[in-house]
Amino acid sequence: MGGRDVGEGNGRPGDSSPTVDPAERAAELADAVIAGDRRALARMLTAIENRSAVAEGALRRLYPIAGRAHLVGITGPPGSGKSTLVAALIGEVRAAGRSVAVIAVDPSSPITGGALLGDRVRMQAYAGDRDVFIRSMAARGHAGGLAATSGAAAAVMDAAGFDLILLETVGTGQSEVEVAAAADTTVVLEAPEMGDEVQAIKAGLLEVADLVVVNKGDRPGAQRTASQLRAMLSAAPPPDPADGRPRPKRPDVLLTTAATGEGVPELLAALDRHRVAVQEAGGPTRLARAEHQVWAIVVERLRERLRAPGHWPDTEALLAAVAAHELDPYTAADRLLATLAGDPNRRES
Repeated sequence: MGGRDVGEGNGRPGDSSPTVDPAERAAELADAVIAGDRRALARMLTAIENRSAVAEGALRRLYPIAGRAHLVGITGPPGSGKSTLVAALIGEVRAAGRSVAVIAVDPSSPITGGALLGDRVRMQAYAGDRDVFIRSMAARGHAGGLAATSGAAAAVMDAAGFDLILLETVGTGQSEVEVAAAADTTVVLEAPEMGDEVQAIKAGLLEVADLVVVNKGDRPGAQRTASQLRAMLSAAPPPDPADGRPRPKRPDVLLTTAATGEGVPELLAALDRHRVAVQEAGGPTRLARAEHQVWAIVVERLRERLRAPGHWPDTEALLAAVAAHELDPYTAADRLLATLAGDPNRRES
């Protein structure tokens, strides 16, 4: 996946034929997504991963109608059962008559850059359900446990009308706190007797948790792990209200056994309660998400412009000066930004 642009000159929405105006293709693709065309949604997500101009144009059309879905981040160390829990949550959400989309971020192939696991095998029981949409995305070396395009993909799924969007991180265990900036509610998973409780604190995972879930609750030691986590959370300093995350004073610690579904209804109820709390808080979480998304785009576009042929010789010379310790990186960064400030070819919306 992710190796081709949307369409191949066949007249479908997102068609890459040079005879069709890109703005028109973008509008057609966006309209098809809004209308519920799941094939168009899949093509749109591929275009986002490819960072195509059609995707950007379609996003401009889709973004104003997004913002209604509940975005839930699922993170935690490897082996905690994130994919199994996501599959169990899908079943519980569908039993409640609600629609759900999943962005499952996988490790990247070192050869193709695509997701190694593809669409998750555990979730394929729902492949024929129109109200379930599952998409694997490659991390492609992006730090933070998410793909760089996860935020845009979530916005598209939101605009497509899904009630709940689950963002499952890649599972690196130490660098997944970025999910908190992308989600309304962040769920941190732990497994009993894995020794990850202290690691979770060191990684900052518990600091971003809105809910902590001890999965594999049927294993020996699950209750003890939950008690240890509650004790750790009670001893930690309270959340800083200035960080913009409207969460309870202490996140709840829940027990689940995703393989059997035990505890999953209680988890969904807790997610719904937290969504209400977020809405009553007046949206600071979404303001933080907007800041995260905009800054990510700013950084990406600055990098693109500084690597463009017209700027690259100067950029390369400054990098070489820093590498030789002839110039400090702060001065180099200031000079690069100064060259862009007066750039007559800077990109405008």
